[in-house]
Amino acid sequence: MQKITPFLWFNGEAEEAMNFYTSIFKNSKVGSITRYVEEGREQNGMVLSAIFQLEGQEFIALNSDPQLALPPALSFFVNCETQEEVDELWEKLSEGGEKQKCGWLIDKYGVSWQIIPSILREMLHDSDTVKSKRVIKAMLQMDKIDIEDLKQAYEPY
Repeated sequence: MQKITPFLWFNGEAEEAMNFYTSIFKNSKVGSITRYVEEGREQNGMVLSAIFQLEGQEFIALNSDPQLALPPALSFFVNCETQEEVDELWEKLSEGGEKQKCGWLIDKYGVSWQIIPSILREMLHDSDTVKSKRVIKAMLQMDKIDIEDLKQAYEPY
């Protein structure tokens, strides 16, 4: 059992969201599910809470009243090794949601994600601040992050 587990609050969509996420990420699985069992309630049989894994990271999903919304200031940062991985995750996770600047998106359930190529971190932490500043400037112009455009900014000549 991991020490810290992200806990996501949904408004009746926990099972749907869990199935959506586990269908997108390759190393994922559904764990245990607890369902409402109160007789006579409209929610009878609906997921109360569920445990699932994405890329080996455990998550808990809860269905409850819409009193709280997931804040966009909290996001899941996804390191991607290739442009193909960036493209695939960007398109799948943003379907029905909102694409934003600098690799950020909000999915159809209100969860914020950052879909970022791993090479960006290396470029931003380069000891040559001129290079890293060019990369930041290029990144700020992007919605989905493009590795080739980052490389052009990093080594323009």
